[in-house]
Amino acid sequence: MTISEPQKRISEQALTVWKIAATLHSLVVWVLAGGLIAITLIFDFPKWIIAAAIAVAVVYSYLFIILLPTLRWKRWRYEVREQEIELQYGVFIIKRTLIPMIRVQHVDTQQGPLLRKYRLSTVTVSTAATIHEIPALDMEEAENLRISISRLARVADEDV
Repeated sequence: MTISEPQKRISEQALTVWKIAATLHSLVVWVLAGGLIAITLIFDFPKWIIAAAIAVAVVYSYLFIILLPTLRWKRWRYEVREQEIELQYGVFIIKRTLIPMIRVQHVDTQQGPLLRKYRLSTVTVSTAATIHEIPALDMEEAENLRISISRLARVADEDV
């Protein structure tokens, strides 16, 4: 029996949240590049260092603000079935994870300030071994998913 690829996607708003977070991270790279440029000018180091610092900051910004969030969003999928939860994610290496309902211990939703601003939540599924996340779902969908997984996990527990 082959299980089909998960079909449900996370919210498209995830792109915006991830791009904002990446912009904040890339500001650190730009500050470091600015410091390197200042040191280069003060101590009369070779001018190619300035070009290299700017190039690194531009490439970093492009990769982490534009390219990677888009690829990450396109690959992220999930599916909740009666017997298991399937997650598919990754950018260059695609990972598929099956979480048997019988292994689910509890389910939570969580939000940081950015997710809250865009009315998104992350669903966390805890097993004895680890915690799995389904990021950036609409708040209502996340709450419904939390309740649904909780009910299915209870039913799976009773079957044992």
